[in-house]
Amino acid sequence: MLARFFLDNAGMAEQRAYDVVVCGGGLVGLAMALALARTQLDVALLDPQRLPTLPTLPAAAREHADFDARVSALTPASRVLLDELGLWSRLEALRVSPYTDMQVWDADGTGAIHFSAAELHEPCLGYIVENGLVAGVMAEALRGTQVAVMQDSLTSFTPVAGRQQLTLASGTQITCRLLIGADGSASPVRTLAGIETREWDTGHRALVATVRTARPHQDTAWQRFLQTGPLAFLPLHQPGAEQQHHSSIVWSCVPALADELLALDDAAFRRRLELAFESRLGTIEQVSARHSFPLWQKHAGDYVRHGLALIGDAAHTIHPLAGQGVNLGLADVKSLAGVLGRAAARGEDVASEQVLSRYQRERKAANLSMLLLMEAFKRTFGSDDLHVRWLRNLGLKAADGLRPVKQALMKGAMGL
Repeated sequence: MLARFFLDNAGMAEQRAYDVVVCGGGLVGLAMALALARTQLDVALLDPQRLPTLPTLPAAAREHADFDARVSALTPASRVLLDELGLWSRLEALRVSPYTDMQVWDADGTGAIHFSAAELHEPCLGYIVENGLVAGVMAEALRGTQVAVMQDSLTSFTPVAGRQQLTLASGTQITCRLLIGADGSASPVRTLAGIETREWDTGHRALVATVRTARPHQDTAWQRFLQTGPLAFLPLHQPGAEQQHHSSIVWSCVPALADELLALDDAAFRRRLELAFESRLGTIEQVSARHSFPLWQKHAGDYVRHGLALIGDAAHTIHPLAGQGVNLGLADVKSLAGVLGRAAARGEDVASEQVLSRYQRERKAANLSMLLLMEAFKRTFGSDDLHVRWLRNLGLKAADGLRPVKQALMKGAMGL
């Protein structure tokens, strides 16, 4: 094992060598560092921000619950990975929102489909988790490992004598055998490596907020396909509450509509939201601050090169209408950590393209298939062509009545 060092907040450091440097301290980067901490590899995590801390949750249910505006819908497959990393029980003790059903319907017609975990004899379809809580739990666990954490950013890297020499914004230089880019859709690692991407603007912005509804959400994820984009209500669980009335909304819509919705006062926005959602859960009683961000789809031409690998949004960015983004990133983590762990145990060079290509073969086709599927969904449900509208409504009704088809769709979405 190579000697480790920790770069403290004062920025004092000396050039040291690692087996792996993970660039990016988001959910995927943190999970990658935790997964590699269980191998014999010497690992460092690099991010310009401090490790996140766990937010303080109320001791009891409150009328105005403070939920993180950014949430993720984790599949059972992602839960298994978090459990393997020793995180799930801690997260579950804080706040996790399992959902058992999903209702999907088309605004332009009568097509609808209902998914239920009971049909698969599973306890739930998935889990809505707050990104801030997940990041806090991951950081808490990382502090108990030997992973070196560096609060700094990457400015350049150069191959030197079979290793990557990294220059950081502070002027520090370190080396590693393998650099992993987990640094988001605008990935500096990918850019510095000169890896090209295929990307396109979806024409949508995502508007997110937390709402309280008059009727409980019934542990159900709701999604209505509007011509301007899909609107989702994702159930949130408030420990100690007798009934669950809070949901996280993700409203993907054209930019002009997003700007219009952001400009409304809370009362006017609640009325617009009720109308768009057909008041399925009654009156919208409360709404939190609203946030909006552009939606792009992006896919890297290569995930790996000698001494380099991309994971998560650095490799692929996807429309959130099926909630698969973070799940694809966690699947990347599971795959790459497995490939590297097995290679290290066999004495192989973990930085070799031969080893890294095993990860690319496992993940590239699956990620690209999901990206293309989401683009097809977006175009199909965003079309105002009468024939397309008729076909999509017919398709929803037909799928809802064909149990084997529904079960196959559910298993695919759940990662089973």
